[in-house]
Amino acid sequence: MPIEFLIFLTVFTPALVGGLNLIFNKKPNVRDTVTLLGALITFYFSLNIFLSFDGQATQYKLATIMPGIDISFHIEPLGIIFSLLASGLWILTHIYAIGYMRGAKEKNHSRFFFFFSVSIASVMGISFSGNLFTLFLFYEILTLITFPLVSHKGSTEALRGARVYLSILLGTSIGLQLLGIIWIYFSVGTLDFVKGGILNGSFGSLELILLVGLFAFGIGKAALFPFHRWLPAAMVAPTPVSALLHAVAVVKAGVFTVLKVGVYIFGVESLSVSGATDWLTWLACFSILFASLIAMTKDNLKARLAYSTISQLAYVVLAFSLANSLGVLGGALQIVTHAFGKITLFMCAGSIYVATKKTNISNMQGLGRVMPITFLSFLIGAISIIGLPPMSGSWAKWFLILSSLEADKQFVVLVLLISSLLNIAYLLPLVAKGFYLNPIDQTETKSFKEPSALVWLPPAITASISFLLFFYVGYIRDFMINFGLVSLGN
Repeated sequence: MPIEFLIFLTVFTPALVGGLNLIFNKKPNVRDTVTLLGALITFYFSLNIFLSFDGQATQYKLATIMPGIDISFHIEPLGIIFSLLASGLWILTHIYAIGYMRGAKEKNHSRFFFFFSVSIASVMGISFSGNLFTLFLFYEILTLITFPLVSHKGSTEALRGARVYLSILLGTSIGLQLLGIIWIYFSVGTLDFVKGGILNGSFGSLELILLVGLFAFGIGKAALFPFHRWLPAAMVAPTPVSALLHAVAVVKAGVFTVLKVGVYIFGVESLSVSGATDWLTWLACFSILFASLIAMTKDNLKARLAYSTISQLAYVVLAFSLANSLGVLGGALQIVTHAFGKITLFMCAGSIYVATKKTNISNMQGLGRVMPITFLSFLIGAISIIGLPPMSGSWAKWFLILSSLEADKQFVVLVLLISSLLNIAYLLPLVAKGFYLNPIDQTETKSFKEPSALVWLPPAITASISFLLFFYVGYIRDFMINFGLVSLGN
């Protein structure tokens, strides 16, 4: 099958599945089965693109808008990794969402799964975007499509959070990122993604610093301080949406965009020579520590995890700012390993809510004894986020440490070590309370149990993958090296 047709099917299948959700509105079992099959098929197409990739980064144009501006797709290692990650996690997230939506007695399931599916189509478009225009187009579609998911409950709080979500993401992308795209187009005459970048000395030092800022802040989905408030505001959404936002779609689309723009628009070597990202290194470090400290003050579990995500996303921005191959490798591994670790934590939060209706950590004493699978899964996901062996998250931090040393920025190593200590401080108390403290109400706690397998099994699987990835992360590294995304010395 021609690879360009595979790309089309990878983008089109989730959109088709979204439409089928509305058609089978009154047949929930059929609807959910069709969606699961669609997720499996999308992953199959992504896997075929991976297996068909021969290292040639070829552009496939769908339409020309004006000279130098096309809607086109581009096959390259970073996009392949992201498409496999998003399509694979869609399978588990959908299974989980079925159990959660039914267990929590949420309403409007068909509408929910329609927007959920179309958001995956947008992510697939982002993965294989061939230029900044195509990426921006799918990026904006993703923002608009996920707005109804954030506001799904329809409450005053949900609508307020959704408005913050939409205003910040649209404001940053249109006011900043789009300005940077237009500037590049009129300066260079093209927006195509090319290995090594396309700027070719078209910008002076000060102009390059300003352009880096337009993208760093304009890619609002990366949640870099001070444009981070949309992320905790969006936690009013149902937990499957939170998992989607943090691990599968929105924030990963943001940091993926940061990394892709760094590699294929600015060029890693050009950034390294220019020093245009030195200021961003300091801001990323601040964002890492600032968000972690805020997380420690939050009693609401989803709010704590939201600020944790802000901190963890800044790792990828940090990787971009270090401007070397080790940083690109560390950033790519952070996208993958954080996805599995953080989706585990959010699914566990949802599992606790479905079983107990509890949302605050202070009320979760003793729950680990009656929900051992959920709390053990949370522990494994937390260890991966902290960056301790033998969990996969440790590799991302290791390569970021090596990258910072290569860039002669030793202070970054200290920031990463402090970050790990703060991760321990705000993630492990839940596990300790759950297993080692007596329940506040013994009688109430004894009535609780694990929710259905549709809810506890997906986080158990993602937690297991977080462990297994520790031993197989070398395949991702080798794929990136063999196909020229990064170049590491012997």
